[in-house]
Amino acid sequence: MRQVLSGFGFLSGASYPFRALAVFRRTPRLWGYLIVPILLNFFLGIILYAGSLYLGWQVVQDLITYLSNWIDLLIANLPAWLGILEYLIVGLGFLLHLLLIIVLFIVTGFLLIQVGVTLGAPWYGKLSEELEKIRTGKLQVIEVGIFRDIGRAILFELKKLVLLVCIGIPLFLLNFLPGVGTAISTVGGIILTGTIVCLDFLDAPLERRRLSFRDKLSVVFGSLPASAGFSLVCLGLISIPLVNLVTIPLCVASGTLFFCDRILPKRFRSVDNAKG
Repeated sequence: MRQVLSGFGFLSGASYPFRALAVFRRTPRLWGYLIVPILLNFFLGIILYAGSLYLGWQVVQDLITYLSNWIDLLIANLPAWLGILEYLIVGLGFLLHLLLIIVLFIVTGFLLIQVGVTLGAPWYGKLSEELEKIRTGKLQVIEVGIFRDIGRAILFELKKLVLLVCIGIPLFLLNFLPGVGTAISTVGGIILTGTIVCLDFLDAPLERRRLSFRDKLSVVFGSLPASAGFSLVCLGLISIPLVNLVTIPLCVASGTLFFCDRILPKRFRSVDNAKG
């Protein structure tokens, strides 16, 4: 099956979370690295979902109330049959609530990654190391010292934030252009979110080799279309409430397998051999 999928980059990349699940099934000792991250995700998930849903629901309710009052004033002196607009407001409210839930699930899952992966980094790092040794038979780490290591981690998060702001704001503004602008904003938003997700889940093996942020981005885009399939499936998995408490560690593991199978042989094999 792996040989068949290798000819279809997008599908091959999309299969890695399921390959990781197979590795966990064959190697029970790896589950020990998941207990603490799953517990962390559980508590973070409760806080993030409860807070975002409450605040988001209040915003939509206020918006619906405002629209309903505005319609009441508008139709006060109009024919009675235009009272049907009230039903349109009810329908609009239902659609807004539905869209709100979908958007909040995606956004909250994305936030859960940023916080959960950072807090669970020590366990995810050990898990990634074990997976790389299982997959390749060896492990390469470029040591830089604990303080520089912390500094690199902070800079990585800051550079992701800069990337989100610099690209995300123009994409948001495009929403005010009807039709084409909204379509571009939607597609661009998915690409931007998928890129950040891919960076997060590939970061453990890339960071062990101390790549710069720009080099990490080049690895993500240089692995297309497989990295696109990988990031889209991971984005879907982390957007499912409760399920994402388990799928986030699964996606972290699948990122290491993706690196070992598709990135290491092409970009780092000669370097690793020379250092070995």
